[in-house]
Amino acid sequence: MSAPFRTRAERRRDAEHRLVHDVDVWVASASPDGAPYLVPLSFDWDGEALLLSTPADSPTGRNLAATRTTRLGLGLTRDVVMIEGMVEVLDMDALPQEQGDRFAERTGFDPRALATPYRWFRVTPRRVQAWREENELSGRDLMRDGHWLPWPDAAGTLRPASERGCSS
Repeated sequence: MSAPFRTRAERRRDAEHRLVHDVDVWVASASPDGAPYLVPLSFDWDGEALLLSTPADSPTGRNLAATRTTRLGLGLTRDVVMIEGMVEVLDMDALPQEQGDRFAERTGFDPRALATPYRWFRVTPRRVQAWREENELSGRDLMRDGHWLPWPDAAGTLRPASERGCSS
């Protein structure tokens, strides 16, 4: 039996809830020659981007630094949020201390305290999709080109998030 269909507004609320409350995300990357790599990493969401950290010389660290793109997966296979994003690479000391402190408190992991050289990776979403089952595949896009898509108001008029009091 399929889960009940959610509107785009409901899916966006659910996706934003995951971004605020989940701590781990699947991170897909590829080397410049196309070899895929997938790992779970902890993250912090600041309302605009996800902050990740991994060793600079790990396959994921090298891939993210080389290609500056990633695809992230939040949630379960039957309630997934997929995020395609652009990656900004930051050395440990380039991130303001308060952001590093927030990451450490939220995730229970502080890469700044380790002997292994880590980097920060700030992922800015360009495309966000969310669906549970087949009945939500149509219209699964919530964000395109870095902008949240509008959804109909009570009168059926499409209104951008900025006019509905939502953050974008």
